[in-house]
Amino acid sequence: MKILINSIVLALSLILIPLLCTAQISPDGSQPVYESAKLIVSRLTPNVYMHTSFFNSETFGKVPCNGMVVTSKNEAIIFDTAADDSSSAELISWVKTKLNHTIIAVIPTHFHADCVGGLKEFDKHKIPSYANNNTIKLARLNHFNVPTNGFDDALMLTVGEKKVYATFFGEGHTTDNIVGYFPADDVMFGGCLVKELGAGKGNLEDANTQEWSETVEKVKQAYPQVKIIIPGHGSTGNKDLLEYTIGLFKK
Repeated sequence: MKILINSIVLALSLILIPLLCTAQISPDGSQPVYESAKLIVSRLTPNVYMHTSFFNSETFGKVPCNGMVVTSKNEAIIFDTAADDSSSAELISWVKTKLNHTIIAVIPTHFHADCVGGLKEFDKHKIPSYANNNTIKLARLNHFNVPTNGFDDALMLTVGEKKVYATFFGEGHTTDNIVGYFPADDVMFGGCLVKELGAGKGNLEDANTQEWSETVEKVKQAYPQVKIIIPGHGSTGNKDLLEYTIGLFKK
């Protein structure tokens, strides 16, 4: 009997240990579903993923950069490219082969390289790009990759049967920064306009620090129901990220 019990315990452990390993969740509550040296994809809700790639900055060193993937009915929309062409190629491949989804749009949230760095790879795959008209202007002026389709204040696209919004609320990290929102799951991509808890002010080279808090206050008022917020860098959170960012740049 003792031998039988030991055999059962051993068999259960062999089954459960792999399950526990694959079900691990990162400190911010997200669940990594893909990881390589250049790219991490984490699942936040049944329909939303965060992609994280790495940008080498002369000032800040190796910086993890976030973006958002929104999915529905075998379609996907991506906010911000990965940091470069190779990591963007990985992201595109993962969405197409692992999710079996068609990417119908990529939306850079401002003109900096951490948002448009991999845009040529999306162009190569004939994936339409959409951005604030000011983003297009600034990307061209600074000799960065330039999105193709422009909008002024707001853009609404449909992924599957669900709506996705990209909206300009005002200046902050840059003069062109927008936020993405997926109301079906109440998930926001704040981009570099929104800071993770405990973050410093970061790169202010193109910032409007006088209006930053006011802009984020408008975001907070527009989406009182938001449950998950993805910042441009660092860990996800809830509405506390908006409050923290407002306080960080308060006059």
